[in-house]
Amino acid sequence: MTSFKDFLKEQLKDPEVKAEYDALEPQYEIQRAMIAARIHSGMTQKQLSEVTGIAQADISKLENGNANPSIKTLQRIAEGLGMSMKIEFTPITQK
Repeated sequence: MTSFKDFLKEQLKDPEVKAEYDALEPQYEIQRAMIAARIHSGMTQKQLSEVTGIAQADISKLENGNANPSIKTLQRIAEGLGMSMKIEFTPITQK
């Protein structure tokens, strides 16, 4: 049986698949950051919902990549977690 990592590695050899995968990286990065910040703060989605006024279902959708958060929503989440939010632009490295 092929593992997901092996499957992904094989699929990413296709330049079109790799381009699409890379295009989604910023969204995945936001999801990972939100989840890590919430866990670091020791909060459940329900607790974060209560603090921010954002429905728990909506927090779940954001963490699962089923919704795209606005900057305002991200700020509310950061504040609810007792954190600040930082967005940065970095140069694209040429290969």
